[in-house]
Amino acid sequence: MQQDMIVILDLGSHENTMVARAVRELGVYSEIKPHDITAAELKELPNVKGIIINGGENNIIDGLPIDVEAAVYQFGVPVMSVGHTLAKVENLPAWPEHTAMLEVLKKFVFDECHATANWNMKNFINDQIELIKKQVGDKKVLLALSGGVDSSVVAALLIKAIGSQLTCVHVNHGLMRKDESESVVRVFRDELKANLVYVDASERFLSKLAGVADPEAKRKIIGAEFIRVFEEEARKLDGIEFLGQGTIYPDVVESGTKTAKSVKSHHNVGGLPEDIAFKGLIEPLRILFKDEVRLLGESLNMPAPLVWRQPFPGPGLAIRILGDITDEKLDILRKSDFILRDEIAKAGLDRSVWQYFTVFTGIRSVGVMGDQRTYDYAIGVRAVTSTDAMTVEFAELPYDLLRTISNRIIAETPHVNRVMFDITDKPPGTIEWE
Repeated sequence: MQQDMIVILDLGSHENTMVARAVRELGVYSEIKPHDITAAELKELPNVKGIIINGGENNIIDGLPIDVEAAVYQFGVPVMSVGHTLAKVENLPAWPEHTAMLEVLKKFVFDECHATANWNMKNFINDQIELIKKQVGDKKVLLALSGGVDSSVVAALLIKAIGSQLTCVHVNHGLMRKDESESVVRVFRDELKANLVYVDASERFLSKLAGVADPEAKRKIIGAEFIRVFEEEARKLDGIEFLGQGTIYPDVVESGTKTAKSVKSHHNVGGLPEDIAFKGLIEPLRILFKDEVRLLGESLNMPAPLVWRQPFPGPGLAIRILGDITDEKLDILRKSDFILRDEIAKAGLDRSVWQYFTVFTGIRSVGVMGDQRTYDYAIGVRAVTSTDAMTVEFAELPYDLLRTISNRIIAETPHVNRVMFDITDKPPGTIEWE
């Protein structure tokens, strides 16, 4: 990579990603590294211009305070120490508000580190094409294509880098939204003329998930089964040695680091089995935040509906059903989700609301429909605004829209008599319920 880099050392602060994004807003690449990185490991990184040591409330592991190797301070680049816990120890200020933080970082990054603002999508594309070609050589790549923003952008980037060496595989795991797989096939095979293999593995996944209620167990089962399916498909093709994935930076961060405990295992990171029958993984978006992925998609001249499609997690509806998964619950969730998406689009909010979906809560309550008592399920509605998926605010949907959504879901979805609107930000809540 040709861009200058600011390294952020993770001492357990929840503000690490905020700092990394703020540096990137200045046009300089930044990356979070573990607190115990050595000077030798720093030397292996390209174009390090400065180091930010970011403390926090979690800078204790197994009862012992963590620290930074002394040699890091003598690495030869400017070092800035900030954060809540460091503030107590070194009498330094904690991070100020975002605008003020940018000013502090701007002075450090440009005046002290003399970094060049050369982090942009054009340079990123050129770097990744070079890296992908070097890694793949004359071999072939199988891309796990869900049809979501991340995997779609990876597909476009890989086509640009290696062309016919790429085979896209879309696996219908039975946990897709209404008409989801049909849409993916239509767009990629028929419109974009991609080399696409469609696999209906619905029964296979659902049988593995039968009776499983724990969300982490669901994620790991789905992650492992995806790999097994891709391995089987790869064996049917000649020369496939690499697996491509749409892993992005929030997936990596939320799956846990040495000093930041896992929020949840993403199916493509913490959920992967150790025994993968591929020579390696191709994950060109692994260092990008979600808004950067969209910028990349626009830079690759991808169709706007693909670039701006709302995020849909790899485990799909499995993590939007609280508890075990059944055909009835999937049917209820698909119908309610379709209604929500339809009304959001009719209201013209499908671009301004970051993500929106329904949740099968598993809660049953008493209601009345006509003259009859009911004892049916409650559906949760989640709608959030964000730029990077690391922090979100609940979307303040108009009350008349919420009323329409609620009325339609109850009228058109069997066994639902109550609709609830989730008004939780992230943090403290995650975007998905599981």
